[in-house]
Amino acid sequence: MASVSYGPEAIVLVLAVAGGAGLGFTLPVTLAIAALLAVLVASYRQLIAAYPNGGGAYAVARARLGHRTGLVAAASLVVDYVLNVAVSIAAGVAALTSAFPALLPYAVWICLAVLVGVTALNLRGIASSARAFMIPTAVFVVGIFTVIIAGLLRSEPLSVAEGTAVAVNVQTVGVLLLLKAFASGCAALTGVEAIANAVPSFREPRVRTAQRAEVALGILLGTMLIGLAVLIGKFALHPVEGTTVLSQLTEASLGHGIGYYVVQFATVVLLALAANTSYGGLPTLMRLLADDNCLPHRFALRSSRQVYRHGVLTLGVFAGILLIGSRGNMNTLVPLFAIGVFVGFTIAQVGLVRHWRVTRGTGWRWRAALNGFGATLTAVAALVTTAMKFTEGAWLIVVALPLLVFLMERVRAAYSAIGGSLHLGEVPAVPAANGTVVVVPVAEVSALSREAIETALSLGSDVVAVRVCPVGESPRAFTKAWEAWHPGVPLVLLDDADAGLAPTLTRYVTETFEGRRVVVVIGEVEPGTAWQRILPNRRGDELDRALRRETDAVICRVRLRVGRSVPEDRTRRVGTP
Repeated sequence: MASVSYGPEAIVLVLAVAGGAGLGFTLPVTLAIAALLAVLVASYRQLIAAYPNGGGAYAVARARLGHRTGLVAAASLVVDYVLNVAVSIAAGVAALTSAFPALLPYAVWICLAVLVGVTALNLRGIASSARAFMIPTAVFVVGIFTVIIAGLLRSEPLSVAEGTAVAVNVQTVGVLLLLKAFASGCAALTGVEAIANAVPSFREPRVRTAQRAEVALGILLGTMLIGLAVLIGKFALHPVEGTTVLSQLTEASLGHGIGYYVVQFATVVLLALAANTSYGGLPTLMRLLADDNCLPHRFALRSSRQVYRHGVLTLGVFAGILLIGSRGNMNTLVPLFAIGVFVGFTIAQVGLVRHWRVTRGTGWRWRAALNGFGATLTAVAALVTTAMKFTEGAWLIVVALPLLVFLMERVRAAYSAIGGSLHLGEVPAVPAANGTVVVVPVAEVSALSREAIETALSLGSDVVAVRVCPVGESPRAFTKAWEAWHPGVPLVLLDDADAGLAPTLTRYVTETFEGRRVVVVIGEVEPGTAWQRILPNRRGDELDRALRRETDAVICRVRLRVGRSVPEDRTRRVGTP
């Protein structure tokens, strides 16, 4: 529904380059988009019945067009979800700044503030329900129809938005201009696939309920688009800097009173909800791709709040990059949104053609013809939008889609190689005990060294303490303190020879214990207060990284919390009996 707020504007911005003559084609172009909407609704009703487990274009492509085409569909969905957040937030802020022009210079900062807020809420695991979404959706739909009906009843606009007209280079009306307007306006159709993606979320009977929802969406969306297009022609609206077309229509039909602000605020809220839906969709999609070894498995991990945290953060970061790059301008982002959407539409319908040709059920010929016709239309829309907007940012989508597919293929290949190394699916040999040596790096005779050695003794009987002596330091003082303590484990002194702690210890482990299982116990101090955590030198981190990179040693890190009372009978001053 929210696409109504930016779909008509995308058409007007393109046609405005031909002046009044071009704007006169707003209704015919919108009727063509409504016809495509009808085709898509009919196609997706069939998709819902054929693939009731959800997944939309990804499910169809994976089943009928092969793994790689499925990844293309998945990549288009990833791009769509990210752009949906950026477009919805930018459009919502545009509606807000239209109502309050003084906020216009701060549009980018407002966009980023909204993005951070929505991301933070989703990281905390907010729950959404259909009932919570119904109220703002109903207010928005009623508001739009009120604008349409009131506008149709007026002979002239009640109020005219003030502002500077958008400067354009006047062109003549031609086929390419009309195709460009058609392709841009098709951004209003971006929500058609959402129902097919979420069929399992509907109540029983799921297929029939989802199909009815698809038809209801098509009727409402088509009626609102056509109604707004009629008003654009009736009031002879043109693009105005800092004011959305929907704001102009609302002001022309209802004036600049309470009705105007209700519609604008309803638009802002609905667009925020539209952005929020991506936070439920993309992390789930990324989890499915991770389960299929096409993304790192960390995207399948849930936080303690049952949130796919990595997916939420990834979505927020890339949406923020788009908002900054576009300076919060929704008209820069909308055409990019349409490209990814129509790639998905095209793949889904081509997959359905293949589906009908394989299954050959009742009426398969006309079903395949309908899907083939729809695939042709959406492919043309995608190509035209890409060609017309290539230098204005569409190249980003052209690069992003194959790059995402390539990266997912690489991740899948990497997991396949890892699985081969682990001999997954094979019965491993019986585990056998292996002589284990436990190495304890020590820097001084202290309670930390005692904790580390106690841990080492609990892990194995063959324990050796190792101290790397800095250049120029005499080992005699440390040796004397160690002998006075007499912890019961041998001490090895190493000269670092300017190599440093990590390289020296790593070389010692590699050269001395080749063929044996090695456990390295690293003792660390953990300060009791937050600000004191900047005080330790973090040499343990450096040593950990070096050992993991250069050896097969098992790393055990022991933390001694500073401030704990230590039993008196377990400590004594070095040199006392």
